[in-house]
Amino acid sequence: MNTLPKVNLPRFLQALTWVLDPINYQQNNYRRYGDLFQVNFASKMFMSSQSGRLLMLCEPQALQQVLSQDMGKVFSAPGEVNKVLESIVGPNSSLLMSGEAHRRRRQLVTPPFHGERLKAFGQLILSIATEVLEHQPLGESFSARPLMQRFTMRVIMEAVFGLHRDDRYEALETALRQRIDLTSGPIPSLLIFFPILQKDWGAWSPGRRIKALNEAINTLLYAEISDRRAEGNSERSDVLSLLMAATDENGNHLTDQELRDELMTLLLAGHETTATALTWGLYLLPRHPHILEKLQAELSTLPTPWDPLQVIRLPYLEAVCNEILRIHPVAMITFPRRVESSTTLMGHDLHPGDVIIGSMFLIHQREELYPQPRVFRPERFLEQQFSPAEFIPFGAGARRCIGSALALYEMKLALAYAFHHWDWVLETQRELKSHRRGITLAPNGEVRLRKVGLRVKG
Repeated sequence: MNTLPKVNLPRFLQALTWVLDPINYQQNNYRRYGDLFQVNFASKMFMSSQSGRLLMLCEPQALQQVLSQDMGKVFSAPGEVNKVLESIVGPNSSLLMSGEAHRRRRQLVTPPFHGERLKAFGQLILSIATEVLEHQPLGESFSARPLMQRFTMRVIMEAVFGLHRDDRYEALETALRQRIDLTSGPIPSLLIFFPILQKDWGAWSPGRRIKALNEAINTLLYAEISDRRAEGNSERSDVLSLLMAATDENGNHLTDQELRDELMTLLLAGHETTATALTWGLYLLPRHPHILEKLQAELSTLPTPWDPLQVIRLPYLEAVCNEILRIHPVAMITFPRRVESSTTLMGHDLHPGDVIIGSMFLIHQREELYPQPRVFRPERFLEQQFSPAEFIPFGAGARRCIGSALALYEMKLALAYAFHHWDWVLETQRELKSHRRGITLAPNGEVRLRKVGLRVKG
């Protein structure tokens, strides 16, 4: 068997590079070591023991082999390797569960995000997008990210949490936004990956602020859960109400603590990520007028008033959203998979305890899959179908993002409404790249625009 290449930098230096500059870390090591190599960036982030190796994989067929067997005897998708997320989502999150417990939890949490339940959110999402975009004054320069965060936060608050705009809504929205902002950007992200920095060292420390915000969020969420249980309204269709009504095969409901942690998981997975993808859309489309014109021509074929289901089925709109997620994936790696029994991968021996992370970012940049990978070209998604391991913005296998359909729903409706109804001028001239924002990737600079004219009424 071939010797598995290994990144030989000291662990602490690798950890700092991984947190502060993950794109260059991946690209440089890929160029040096190829499709599968051993890394050593603070293994405790991903491994419950030090007996195995931490491997990075960026070859699609090999990744498909891992992901397609991640509930079997060869590979698993254990929750304990996601321990680094516990301070954000809580100990009862499905992200931290394994095996049968994880399967049962996903069966409870998944239904509100599919089928008829998901369709019911369409008009709400469109109305929130309309309100947020129309509220932006004509001719006034603004930053895209806060606007998109406002949009996605309101979708979470109303469609997922089921809140109506009152004092609790405003207080929770503020606390959640402040909590997320504490770990945004490369340097603040150190708080996530080095838990000692989250300790309460006094009034001056970030840990004190994190503790206070967590307590405020918990108080508000538990109060809402308590009121909702007392209300007992079976007609409500928001995700929280559906989760409260759901039972497993033994007739058990989610506890208050489990509900709280799943709500925080959905917030983490569905707020920041979608806001980032939309920000990239507002940046990329004005920079490529020929693509924007083609999208607007497709949107002009829709009858009015819009039916959200007709909007999301438009093929070029879908290709645009896919290309945004390909060229600038928000998640950079798959959830880790652990080797459970000895096997081989790409000619290398793997042993029980080894942990594999797939690089979504590197796979989306492979020249043989995506010719001229740095070129924004939605047509590639109309010309070819890609496998789940070739185009992987939401993960795959047992850990595929539960809210992926909702995220795409939001992306399509918000971008469609923005560019069909309004003309925009992009003020940001420099080329932006991806850098770390918490556990995800985001633009490394501000995206500034102006709304300069109304294209279509209604």
